[in-house]
Amino acid sequence: MPRLTDLPLIASGKVRELYDLGDDRLLLVATDRISTYDAIHPTPIPGKGSVLTGLSVFWFGLTADVVPNHFLSDSDGVPDEVKGRAIVVKKLQIVPIEAIVRGYLSGSGWTDYVATGKVSGHVLPEGLQESDRLPAPLFTPSTKAELGAHDEAIDLDQAASIVGDPELLAQVQEKAVALYEKAAAHARERGLILADTKFEFGVDAGGVLHVADEVLTPDSSRYWPVDGYEPGHGQPSFDKQYVRDWATRSGWDKLDPAPAIPAEIVEGTSDRYRDAYQRITGEPLSDWLARIGVDTAPKV
Repeated sequence: MPRLTDLPLIASGKVRELYDLGDDRLLLVATDRISTYDAIHPTPIPGKGSVLTGLSVFWFGLTADVVPNHFLSDSDGVPDEVKGRAIVVKKLQIVPIEAIVRGYLSGSGWTDYVATGKVSGHVLPEGLQESDRLPAPLFTPSTKAELGAHDEAIDLDQAASIVGDPELLAQVQEKAVALYEKAAAHARERGLILADTKFEFGVDAGGVLHVADEVLTPDSSRYWPVDGYEPGHGQPSFDKQYVRDWATRSGWDKLDPAPAIPAEIVEGTSDRYRDAYQRITGEPLSDWLARIGVDTAPKV
């Protein structure tokens, strides 16, 4: 088993690191880092990387009938020092857009609607309120920005220009919406509303489209509790909006360097991530970690 330090580091993002395992395999590692407004805070969120990894593994299994995915293993080939927050994945040629699907009017979608009556070129009915359920899920792609830059919402024509293949874009749109619909139905059974989510897709050597990166985690998705849902304002959430709200109140100018996060916000965020995992999967995070051989016993 190779050590992590022996593997070539291909890329390091705001949250994830990517290593080359040779052949057609990569190691995708989720850290405990957290970012808001495209800046990384110096304070980690304990257990966050494991939640993101474990939830992605769960969703890859549940949605494999919708579209293939790049997941190969959460144990075999994973170095011991990152087991529980890393997976072995298939190499893909990544489609160069973010595939965002919105089922509810929130976040930047709400901001755009208030300003223009549209979201990514989609004309919406008048009179919608913040957090309203949309008539149908919307595919609202964005650019894939470099580290430190901001993703920008684009319409379908702009997305087609970036992707360069209208048939591939149509396939991405179809599969993204289908993934959202299946995940939203499961989440609602578990007492959660999947308001919106972001996917990344890639194509393998045989030209087959796969969903890649993380899927349907609190970092890439907006989850609300069904209980207490009420349109007309923002909703309590299980994503990093809790940290973003604190960052907004803190007086930070939203430029690098990002400030340290207070202990009570760290604890509250960690609790929300773990709660989301248990609600969605029906088991505590420790059960999955134990299955893949990660010792979760307290250190003495």
